[in-house]
Amino acid sequence: RVNAIIPPLALNGPSITIRKFAKKNLYMSDLIRYGSISESMGMFLKEAVELKQNIVISGGTGSGKTTLLNILSNFIGSQDRIITIEDAAELKLNQPHVVALESRPANAEGKGKVSIRDLVINALRMRPDRIVVGECRGGEALDMLQAMNTGHDGSLTTGHANSPNDFLSRLEVMVMMAGVDLPSRAIREQIASAVDILVQQTRLADGTRRITHIMEVVGFEGDKIKLEPIFEFVRKGYDANGKITGFYRATGYIPKFYRNAIEQGVPLDTALFGDDSSGDFLHEGVR
Repeated sequence: RVNAIIPPLALNGPSITIRKFAKKNLYMSDLIRYGSISESMGMFLKEAVELKQNIVISGGTGSGKTTLLNILSNFIGSQDRIITIEDAAELKLNQPHVVALESRPANAEGKGKVSIRDLVINALRMRPDRIVVGECRGGEALDMLQAMNTGHDGSLTTGHANSPNDFLSRLEVMVMMAGVDLPSRAIREQIASAVDILVQQTRLADGTRRITHIMEVVGFEGDKIKLEPIFEFVRKGYDANGKITGFYRATGYIPKFYRNAIEQGVPLDTALFGDDSSGDFLHEGVR
């Protein structure tokens, strides 16, 4: 990604920002090695993708959302038809049935714009098994939720927020940006029925990147969306080099979809949700 700005908008002279992506894909094993996620958390997310859970990755700018989205998207089965939708194509999926779409800004005359929302609506006509949206920023969130609710299970996207609850509030605002007159309660009910797993990716004060929360959206109570924590990162303090130390912990809660899969005969191991805090993770997160 490249961003350039010149005077008079840039007061101190021209400025250019370049974000380069590695040529080599990262894998879940890399995140585990870097300490950005525990082995149990990585296995759980892999199984959640394989069991077609709708997953949303929340995080701040530069927290590693796209990196994690790419890793999770590559767990999608080779038999699925996948439509990816991005502002700037960054995802590198290896499956044989991938259609990659990229939005287009307006030209100098203000014409020819094709938005993410336009592409999400178009993707629904392309018989997708899964839809992967690089990032939801506006009204396309409504179309993405409707897709998740209408047979496109196992879809994935990301969004900007500093905590899981903040993301739910932002998602509600994004749906309102679609210009559809829906009451807040109806929007929250749609979010609760569409999103299955919420992953919080965080860039900590020391520059490391960690998955700090994995939560299941379990339903709607009163006028609030109910979240149940599955895994979390517990901070302990700082080491001699000023790096944040801590450990990953399973809360002991077994997700609803996991229990349902076991009842249907899927061979899954609930030991993932036992004590996951045996070791401290001092490594630097994925950059």
